[in-house]
Amino acid sequence: MNAQRAEEIASSPELVDVSYYGIPVYIQHVDAEAGTARIFPRENPEEEQTVPLDALSEDFPEAELPDLPFV
Repeated sequence: MNAQRAEEIASSPELVDVSYYGIPVYIQHVDAEAGTARIFPRENPEEEQTVPLDALSEDFPEAELPDLPFV
């Protein structure tokens, strides 16, 4: 995901579906210079982390992904 789109989603009053390796997440903050976003899973807001923007997607995979930990 590019930084501009991530910033639009983070500041939007509407819920926009975003995934981090297939896990639905909220974007809290975007650091365009660093190319990262502060996110947390919708199901577990305590698990905040900073991730690369290119790991975020508005497309959810149709196939089952392996059981990846939220790292």
